[in-house]
Amino acid sequence: MPLPIVAIIGRPNVGKSTLVNRLAGDQSAIVHDQPGMTRDRTYRPAFWCDRQFTVVDTGGLVFDDDTEFLPYIREQAEAALVEAKAAILVVDGQAGPTDADRDIAQWLRRQKVPVLLTVNKCESPDQGLAQAAQFWELGLGEPYPVSGIHGSGTGDLLDALIEYLPPADEIEDDDEIRVAIVGRPNVGKSSLLNAFVGENRAIVSAVSGTTRDAIDMVVERGEHRYRLIDTAGIRKKKQVEYGPEFFGINRAFKAIRRADVVLLVVDALDGVTEQDQKLAGRIAEDGRACIVVINKWDAVEKDDRTIYTVDREIVARLHFMDWAERIFVSAHTGQRLPKILDQVNVVVEQHRRRVSTSVVNEVLEDAARWHTPPTTRQGRQGKIYYGTQVTSQPPTFALFVNDPKLLGDNYRRYVERQFRQHLGFEGTPIRLLWRGKKTREMERQTANRATKV
Repeated sequence: MPLPIVAIIGRPNVGKSTLVNRLAGDQSAIVHDQPGMTRDRTYRPAFWCDRQFTVVDTGGLVFDDDTEFLPYIREQAEAALVEAKAAILVVDGQAGPTDADRDIAQWLRRQKVPVLLTVNKCESPDQGLAQAAQFWELGLGEPYPVSGIHGSGTGDLLDALIEYLPPADEIEDDDEIRVAIVGRPNVGKSSLLNAFVGENRAIVSAVSGTTRDAIDMVVERGEHRYRLIDTAGIRKKKQVEYGPEFFGINRAFKAIRRADVVLLVVDALDGVTEQDQKLAGRIAEDGRACIVVINKWDAVEKDDRTIYTVDREIVARLHFMDWAERIFVSAHTGQRLPKILDQVNVVVEQHRRRVSTSVVNEVLEDAARWHTPPTTRQGRQGKIYYGTQVTSQPPTFALFVNDPKLLGDNYRRYVERQFRQHLGFEGTPIRLLWRGKKTREMERQTANRATKV
């Protein structure tokens, strides 16, 4: 059984995301003094006592307005309730009961899910009970006064919540593969997520910047379990103003760092832009496995040579990431979408892979045999003594040499090509750490000082 889901419901600007951050124990949900910050439903792991669960933040509910994204936000909230074991209705204790709160309470009473009424913004212990008492009129049982900012009252709320959650021993521990979907605005990231899930999990719109937060969704396929993370479109830094988009982009960068694999989505009609190149550099710098997904392939006029021509252009523009796999897809028609998760399995295995020291040194010996290290004008020649893999994710190798300065960039690139030629590592960056005698001596001295202390 996967982790039980708890949906957070309420009208705009009552502090739902603040409460989600408090329950999840982090600051992942975007909090800003502006109504409508949250649009899609976002998932965060949480726990209380011996119970683990997933808390789902939803957009602010408004029933008497169908402008902009509000109908989509209602759809997302309804979808969250369908999969939830319990719901938490958040209201504003300082504002008191409103018509919008009454509309939501009436709607929740028709749903087949237990509801806990939570009165937020009760920062004053003396006034909190009085503020909460006003909400008995909603007919949802006892109102719990809490402060999402300070955390007061959340213990009583969680004590009541876990009565509706299954025991910990009924929940399986799954080895999830974390997959972040990143790219520029309007390249089809949310459409890809919806295609994987088989439902309208994320709001899709031609309006740039529709997705603001990083949206998590768990998908099972065969023996594998994937946590798909849709992110906000990332524009050039100079075009981004401080506010919702700024926070959304920061969440996207965090999603890259916590992912096993990153799907870099490129618009087939635009090709690889300068911003795509910067994103690719960010992914490689963070050491994440990557698949370049060329979306909207159905919209390209093509013949039997088009795919090869476009592929060469992409490789040329992303030459520093030529190790990344490339897949031409259409989220609209479903073309080649199943191949993406198949390729995710391959690159994750390579990203986590370890190679024995004996095999590493066989590759180094073969490389030196075919191309000896360069010699300086003074007759000094670089020498590689041995190498070993020190970590994975990404695969990282320490190569012990006489002097790293004697092994220039060209030879280092040659050695990396030999590693890929003999060992594979498709779809993942690899890192080579060149350690000279002076470097090793300094490390030993530092270790000795630390031992004495």
